[in-house]
Parts: sequence; structure tokens; C-alpha cells
Amino acid sequence: MLLWTQELSGEVHQVENNMTITNDSFAKLEKKKAMEVSVETQSVWKDIWKELRKNKVAMISLILLIILIIAVLLAPLSPYDPYKLDVSQKLQGISSRHWFGTDEYGRDYFTRTLYGGRVSLLVGFMSMLMTVVIGTSLGVFSGYVGGKIDMLLMSFTDIFLALPSMLLMVILNTFLKPGLPTLIVVLSLFSWASVARITRAETMSLKERDFVVATQNLGASNFRVIVKHIIPNILGPVIVAASLSVANAILMESSLSFLGLGIQIPRASWGSMLQGAQAHILDYPMLAVFPGVMILITVLSFNLLGDILRNALEPKIVE
Repeated sequence: MLLWTQELSGEVHQVENNMTITNDSFAKLEKKKAMEVSVETQSVWKDIWKELRKNKVAMISLILLIILIIAVLLAPLSPYDPYKLDVSQKLQGISSRHWFGTDEYGRDYFTRTLYGGRVSLLVGFMSMLMTVVIGTSLGVFSGYVGGKIDMLLMSFTDIFLALPSMLLMVILNTFLKPGLPTLIVVLSLFSWASVARITRAETMSLKERDFVVATQNLGASNFRVIVKHIIPNILGPVIVAASLSVANAILMESSLSFLGLGIQIPRASWGSMLQGAQAHILDYPMLAVFPGVMILITVLSFNLLGDILRNALEPKIVE
């Protein structure tokens, strides 16, 4: 009996030692991975800065974008109310009091442009966040699981990629209550599919890498592998897709608002300002020029930055 107890105690100690070794292996692997990620992050920022320095147009775009974002955030500091009507001041030209003149209701057009930028950028960033979350979650899950589930999810994704998104956005905005939440949801609904495709391809490549296979063999759960190893390693393509998604969302919001299916009066966005300006396009063309230039600068800047990020984050061939 005593001998059997000693043997059992020895087996228990051996199991505990094996568990300790396994935990130490996990700790060493994750520590090594964290160091590699830290070094890689520093290298990525250096690559991005290097690409920006090489491309002067992209650097100017970044500066303009930063100035624009700061300006729209400081819009409440304007002395004018963007919604207060003053017919006696309507359709005034550019002056020291009204930098962009006034609209057909006497409202300061510079202030309206800033507040319109707040709405357009909010729609762009919120739509981008929803697009990235939905697309990344679906793409990573599909690529990691594989098999019939992958085929089913990708067939579902292909359906969304094949749909005429602009036409369906117009239809949905017609039936749903127009407003900011509806606009964000509709834009996200037709934008996630391309992100899902990108993240699925990256996940299918990563799950065959040695460090992922080693983590799985050590007994890590699928959730741990995805959160700790898959998602951090696909952030490059996701960031590029996100920057381009912001530009696309702002452009689509402007198009829908121009058609009267986006932001509703008295709230302003750059698209709704273009819609209001079309009645005076021949007499006061500057009413259309200012919001149009803002849309152009913002969309072009995000697209140029997306190209810079793509060049900086793509794999490099070391000679």
C-alpha cells in the first residue's frame, strides 16, 4: 500500500512538472513573440515615415488632413450659430466677417462647412470602425476554421460583393428613417465584404506558420491563438483597408446626402451643402466650391495615405 502511494505521488509530481514545463514554454514563446512584435512595430513606423518623406504630395495631404480635423473639432469656437437664420445677410460674398460668405438663409458658410465636416468625418470614421470589426471578425473566423463553414461564409460574402451597393443604399435609405445612425449602418452593411476577403486570405496564410502551429501544439485554445497571434499579424492590411474605407464612406455619404437621402436639414454635411448649393450654382458658384473642395481634399488625402501605408506595410524582399 505504501509503495502504491509513493508511485501515485510520483506520477502526480511528474504531471505537475509537465504542466510547469508547458506553462514555461507558453511564457517563453509569448515573450519571444512580444519582443518580435515590438521590433516589428518600430520598423513599421520607420517604413511609414520613410515613405512619407519620399512622397511630398502624401506629406502635404497628411498635413492638410490634420489641419482639417483640428478645424472641425474646434468648430464650436466659431462666433456664429450654424443653424440661426438671418435673411438680411443672405448670399453675401467673401469678407473679413464671413470667410466663405453666407448661404441663402444668411448663415455663416465657413461655420456651416466646419460643422458639415464634423458630420462627414464622423460618418466616415464610424462606418470604418463597423466595417473593420465586421469584416475582420468574419474573415478571421472563416479563414481559421476553414472547411464547409469557410465556403458558406465566403459565398455569403461574394453575394455582398456582387450587389449594386449604391442602388441598394438608395433603396434602404428610402424605406428607413433618414438620419446619421441609419446612414452609418447602411454604409457599413455594404463595405465589410472586401475587408473580410483580405483578412481571410491573411489568416489562411498565418495559420500554417511555425509559431502558430507551435502554439497550437502546446495546447493553446483557438481563441487564444486568434487573439494573440493571428489578429496582431494582420493589422497591416487591415489598417490599409481602414484608411481607404474612410475615404469611400465620406464619398458615399456625400453622394447620398446630395440626393437628399443622407443627413437631413437643419443639420449640415458636405453632401447636403452641395445639394443646397445647386439652386444657386449659376449665381453663387462658391456655395458649391467650398464643400466640394473639402470633400476632394479629404478623400484624396485618405487615398494617398492608404497608398503610403500599403507600400510601407507590404512584405519586403531582403537581398
